[in-house]
Amino acid sequence: MNYYEHTLIARQDTSPSQIKQIQEKYTKIIESNEGNILKFESWGLMHLSYLIKKNKKGNYLHFKLEGKGKTIKELEKNENLDKNLLRYLTVKVKKLDLKTDYFKKNDDGNK
Repeated sequence: MNYYEHTLIARQDTSPSQIKQIQEKYTKIIESNEGNILKFESWGLMHLSYLIKKNKKGNYLHFKLEGKGKTIKELEKNENLDKNLLRYLTVKVKKLDLKTDYFKKNDDGNK
């Protein structure tokens, strides 16, 4: 099994309940195709570097998972059809960092 980091960008007008549905949908797809989610992070609403489909912001969802090539192929096939998603990116990595939360705010309010 290989390790992957997979990031989705959902439209800026997506409600929190729709974000939860998107997370559950892709979790089921990963698990039904012999994959395993090791960590999930919701990075929240962030500015995009440039307009994507007339959106200035996007809701970022990040999965750290292990799976096979067919897992990623099925995942990306479904993401191409999803109208709520702006972009997605899958990166194959040798080792996953499961301890660090890069977008979590500290207790003093700083990033």
